[in-house]
Amino acid sequence: MKKIHNPYPKYDGYNCFGCSPKNEHGLKMEFFEDGEYLVCNWKPIEFLQGYHNVLHGGIQATLMDEIGSWFVQIKFKTAGVTSNLNVRYLNPVSIVKGNVKLRASLLKQRRNLIDVLVELFDSNEQLCAKGELTFFTFSQEIAKKQLNYPDFEEFFDK
Repeated sequence: MKKIHNPYPKYDGYNCFGCSPKNEHGLKMEFFEDGEYLVCNWKPIEFLQGYHNVLHGGIQATLMDEIGSWFVQIKFKTAGVTSNLNVRYLNPVSIVKGNVKLRASLLKQRRNLIDVLVELFDSNEQLCAKGELTFFTFSQEIAKKQLNYPDFEEFFDK
């Protein structure tokens, strides 16, 4: 498993709710490449609950959207935007029983559309939600000029 470095803090105004390490209200997600997967182990935050001690469904969708975006950046070496997100909630996610794990993998690619499967597991490794996301991707040239996509090597320690 290889840790992915977040190169975006070097840009002025970067404050992503999902992955910025400096956003005091954000999720502060970190990612690892594990073969064909991208994974994230994330500690739930108490104020992000819906029902008592249950992680809010909207936050679960946000977690899935974020790791899906990073999957595109790492596996396809470009940036994209979410054009569709479909989540199926299977089991409640406790915010008090430990970390959750997200795992993203490729479903299919057609031209500049990439479909990503994201699975969310609770601390007991029970599958709690599945998301199918479609990302509209950009050429590397547009990703670099308009979305600050960095040189790919910046995602990994040298």
